[in-house]
Amino acid sequence: MSDTPRTDEQINGKPCTRFEILAGDCLRNAAVPSEFARTLERELNAANDRIKRLEEDLMDAKNQYAVLAADVVLYEDRGERIKRLEEAGDALCENSNPSRWDSPADAARKLTEQSNWNKAKEAKP
Repeated sequence: MSDTPRTDEQINGKPCTRFEILAGDCLRNAAVPSEFARTLERELNAANDRIKRLEEDLMDAKNQYAVLAADVVLYEDRGERIKRLEEAGDALCENSNPSRWDSPADAARKLTEQSNWNKAKEAKP
């Protein structure tokens, strides 16, 4: 089978086989009607435009994937940072228990701060 079956059909009334091409039975230098050539060119241009649009869509999809992948990494990093901050806050909270040497106002402040810390830690979105 020829790699130009539509053109062969315009010239010979049927597509050329490889054997006919090798044997020289197909008209190699024959002309086709200009409207047929224009139709082929329009189809080629439309196909090339579609390929270009699909390549652009592919690039957009790859860029969106890269953004989403970066967001996932950032989200995971934030989660780790929040965990470390909570652990540090818990350690500070444990070491800020009121002592018998604190004034009543300082002891009340420490208890309020501990309560506020625990409430803030539980109020995750």
